[in-house]
Amino acid sequence: MKCPACGAIDDRVIDSRMAKDNSVIRRRRQCLACKKRFTTYERIEEILPYVIKKDGRREAFDRRKIVEGMRRACEKRPISIERIETVADAIEQELMDRSEKEISVSFIGERVMAALEEMDDIAYVRFASVYRSFRDIEEFIQEIRELSDLKEAREQRRSQNGSPDGEDAEIQDSP
Repeated sequence: MKCPACGAIDDRVIDSRMAKDNSVIRRRRQCLACKKRFTTYERIEEILPYVIKKDGRREAFDRRKIVEGMRRACEKRPISIERIETVADAIEQELMDRSEKEISVSFIGERVMAALEEMDDIAYVRFASVYRSFRDIEEFIQEIRELSDLKEAREQRRSQNGSPDGEDAEIQDSP
């Protein structure tokens, strides 16, 4: 493994641990040249479908793009990187479970948007504004209205069901 600090390729493994779901191995390593410590992650390389982009191009699925897009949308929001990673893992697993060899980018984008909508309204709007490429302010305002209506409906369902966390949900949803 190439040291990120000095570029040397000789290192030793100090510690290895399985991730919570046993799908990833985390290894702590120390460079033998500069003694700097760093972490690597090993995961099984599975055959994933190709992604068909909006312009018709095809490219290999890249999980990092999901994580990076979500990180940008969740910037300065109370959402942990672990939660983002969990969503990316779930989407990746869903793609592996499908028998299709190609999948549209819109399928992936809709899954990300659904997850963000459940996690944080602001992050959802940020992601949607880039993903949906609104043509004008009216389209953007319409999306906000729909999100607001959905939030109201959720809150009504909570109050009708007598959910004890109805108040907590209101506090959590406010920016």
